[in-house]
Amino acid sequence: MLDHAFLVAVDSLRRSCREAMLDLDAGDERFQTDLLGGDLTWETTCSLPGEGKPPRVRADVTLDWPTWSQTAYRTWHLEGELDEPPELGLEVVLRLQDLADEPDLGAVRTALEPDGPELGPDRLHLTTPTLERTFDDELQGGGWAVEFAYDGTLELSEAVLADLDQLAAALAAFGPWLASTLVRLGDLHLAFLPPGSSGR
Repeated sequence: MLDHAFLVAVDSLRRSCREAMLDLDAGDERFQTDLLGGDLTWETTCSLPGEGKPPRVRADVTLDWPTWSQTAYRTWHLEGELDEPPELGLEVVLRLQDLADEPDLGAVRTALEPDGPELGPDRLHLTTPTLERTFDDELQGGGWAVEFAYDGTLELSEAVLADLDQLAAALAAFGPWLASTLVRLGDLHLAFLPPGSSGR
């Protein structure tokens, strides 16, 4: 593996989720680059074992490495100077879908912590929810979905850049936190549509 902070972060998140016994579908994993802007993005979807396809409760994880972070990282490598620490952007979208009724957002919110896991000195923070209504082919109500997201940034100090094992160690707590969060969401008393009835 290339010795690059972004790739170390991707590998660490992937390993942390697998060690927490989460299902990661290789077909859902995406690695993208913005040809004009230069940003790098890694995305994957996680769910608890046995959730089925598609899972009714899932987490969409996105890791961003912006162009300016790459510039700062390259300058540090070439010149040994770090004027501005590079940052990784991390977002986790928790989605409950194929719900039979409009969910009680307050009840869902009580299952979620206001802050995500400690990732070194940084934490992820819970954002406001998104409620979605789905319809079938006859434009009849087909179900509901709700999303809550955590997002934040991980600032990479010079000490972390010099020893990327520190970055891997900081991200090790991510998988257990995500698994615990998905379990709490799965334990909510919510009614789901029968499999195959959503039209997706």
